[in-house]
Amino acid sequence: MTNWERFLDTFFNGKVLARYWPDIAYGALITIELALLVVVTGIGAGLALALLRSVGIRPVNWAIVFVVDLFRALPPLVIIVLIYFGLPSIDVSPSGFVSTWLALAFVLMAFSEEIFWAGITAVAKGQWEAARSTGLTFGQTLINVVLPQAIRLTIPPLTNRTIAITKGTALGSVVAVTEILGQASSAVSNSYNPSPLMLGAAAYIIMFLPVVVLGRWVETRFAWKR
Repeated sequence: MTNWERFLDTFFNGKVLARYWPDIAYGALITIELALLVVVTGIGAGLALALLRSVGIRPVNWAIVFVVDLFRALPPLVIIVLIYFGLPSIDVSPSGFVSTWLALAFVLMAFSEEIFWAGITAVAKGQWEAARSTGLTFGQTLINVVLPQAIRLTIPPLTNRTIAITKGTALGSVVAVTEILGQASSAVSNSYNPSPLMLGAAAYIIMFLPVVVLGRWVETRFAWKR
């Protein structure tokens, strides 16, 4: 057997790939479901916190800043472990899926809040004053005038951060979530061959490459023209 044949047999073994691709496909479905939940809840919560911070209630702002800085500083894996193994001590026992979802959503919430807040504060003060002078309330000005401009400013960093965090779904394998990496690792252990990892890598490329391309298109489509 040549070196090339040995390489193919080790990493792209046809029999192993054919045996375990249904497991990887099932893991891909779990990964997609988990990623969608993380994106929707994380960005939604981050936007809500940024809007609440805009109200300018100092104690509330201090609390928001503390929570945001905390989840930006903690590694996602640590948060997953704390939720999965820590909450049962107070009689709350989330599954591995829920623990991973909450942990990644909290992280995305923290980063998206800062991104939305930066976009809101980047809008010129004159925009606020002009809108208020027409009789709009603070809330109407924020939602109808400031927020649309802020969102356009936040699209590039928000899409990049979202893609980076959603790839963290692989951390769910630590708490027995049967996503792609979990299924691939189990298959490697059963087959004594790393080919399932290559299949898992291909699944990640198939799922996330279109997301990266879509993110680039969104950035170009909605970015401010220079």
